[in-house]
Amino acid sequence: MVKVFALIVGIILIALIAWWFFGKHEQAAQSAQVKDNVQKATVVVNGGYSPSTVVLKKGVPGQVDFDMRDHTACLSHVVFDSLGVNKDLTKQKITTVKIPTDKAGEFDFACGMDMFHGKVVVK
Repeated sequence: MVKVFALIVGIILIALIAWWFFGKHEQAAQSAQVKDNVQKATVVVNGGYSPSTVVLKKGVPGQVDFDMRDHTACLSHVVFDSLGVNKDLTKQKITTVKIPTDKAGEFDFACGMDMFHGKVVVK
């Protein structure tokens, strides 16, 4: 009986691990709010990025504010490789990254260890 129980628990754990690493985890994209001809979006940094996708309008100056609520080493930096941005999020509660919106495209970002990811989409 103990062996059967251990086998069932093992199979459940393997299924959960496979779902966690390989399953699709969809999160709704958030559109930026436009005010005074500037669009802003806020990404909360707490065990990951929420929302992980931000949508900006093409042609309107844009920025993403990272609200740091998690002080783990991995999430202490945000890196936009394509923009040459590597910002330390621990220096202040809100860190702003300006995003070029002159043409449509996507800008991927990640934590300093490249474990957590997100993107900014310019449409």
